[in-house]
Amino acid sequence: MNELEAIEIGRQAITVVLTMAVPVMGIALLVGLIIALFQALTQLQEMTLVFVPKIIVVFAALAFLLPFMLTTISEFMIGLSDKIIGLG
Repeated sequence: MNELEAIEIGRQAITVVLTMAVPVMGIALLVGLIIALFQALTQLQEMTLVFVPKIIVVFAALAFLLPFMLTTISEFMIGLSDKIIGLG
């Protein structure tokens, strides 16, 4: 294995992590923005109002996106194990 293959594996790993994290973070960002807009419009400044809905929505998004995330990580691991087998 040379440096280019190691860099390619690192690039693929970063791509996989971003592919799995961006949808959940985007949903959390959108929910936080909606709650902040609601708080600004109603002038309701309750701190717990931000956390509870965001936690519920993030857990629901994780449950909904779990098959996609498992498929993505398993495809990466299968490719990585094939590369490891090819070394020996």
